[in-house]
Amino acid sequence: MRIHDIHQQLAELGAKPVHIGRLTRAWLNGQALDAGTRHQRSEDFLPLSVRNGLPGVKEALDRLARVSSEHPAADGSARLLVTLADGQMVESVLLPRDGLCVSSQVGCAVGCVFCMTGKSGLLRQLGSAEIVAQVALARRVRTVKKVVFMGMGEPAHNLDNVLEAIDVLGTDGGIGHKNLVFSTVGDRRVFERLPRQAVKPALALSLHSTDTRLRQALLPRAPVFEPAELVELGERYARQVDYPIQYQWTLLKGINDSPEEMDGIIRLLRGKFAIMNVIPYNSHEHDDYQRPDTERIHQIMRYLHANGVLTKVRNSAGQDIDGGCGQLRARAEGIVHARRRRMQAPNPEPLR
Repeated sequence: MRIHDIHQQLAELGAKPVHIGRLTRAWLNGQALDAGTRHQRSEDFLPLSVRNGLPGVKEALDRLARVSSEHPAADGSARLLVTLADGQMVESVLLPRDGLCVSSQVGCAVGCVFCMTGKSGLLRQLGSAEIVAQVALARRVRTVKKVVFMGMGEPAHNLDNVLEAIDVLGTDGGIGHKNLVFSTVGDRRVFERLPRQAVKPALALSLHSTDTRLRQALLPRAPVFEPAELVELGERYARQVDYPIQYQWTLLKGINDSPEEMDGIIRLLRGKFAIMNVIPYNSHEHDDYQRPDTERIHQIMRYLHANGVLTKVRNSAGQDIDGGCGQLRARAEGIVHARRRRMQAPNPEPLR
């Protein structure tokens, strides 16, 4: 379902644009559709036909997405396992300091070798209404002032729906444009379309290596970019919107944490309107990749800082609950599949 479908359903009940706007704002803020405002009750504002139809609208919105489970972490974040109307699951993450990470696809086609989501491949796109429904759900739990499109999926591969979601969040959702962050491995359509948007989000580019061949090996189905070209396109957008590009670098021990890579970052980013987000890998059991030692992470940060690259270490939220992107969904899918196998067995045993 897309945002337009919700607006069309309301229009068919007799809602005018002013009514649709207020109802959309109530939904996006996690409020009841008939909540009204401090100065005006809904019965003094909404036509009777619309009020009578709100239960059906609410039912449709509630079907879009529901929180199946919540997993709080010690760092103040919480991972939400969200079940969609067709039974597929995605993850949203409540971040410290009023942030929310949302998913834009079920699975992902890029296949980043260090990402659990990429292992499942792309199952389907999320509609724009399903994307913003994650914000509405989260706002029932806590305040959300920043939304980052860094959850499951590659936003550039679902560009129409993601841009619709960004537009509504930046208007009726009341989120500042700089606090909407579009994360991508790089896609030329992104650099063509974002500057033309009424709501221009901040941009986060997944770099991960300054060596073209290594980057392609880490992101096997991402568009092929020379890192220098990707940075140049990012710099152009940063100057247009007047806020810095965030470059993402998942730090993998023995793979992209070498002195040569750090010098490559300095060559590319020194003097640029940019922030380097170093994200130490969130290791899990039986993994092919490992997180560098803490001292090595600190050395890298000090070295980049000393050479003119603004650097922040961003630990994945919820590391104490194995909170890397896709891990929660993968565990839930494993439980579901195990239950199905047991129930289909000749003499099913209870799942413990």
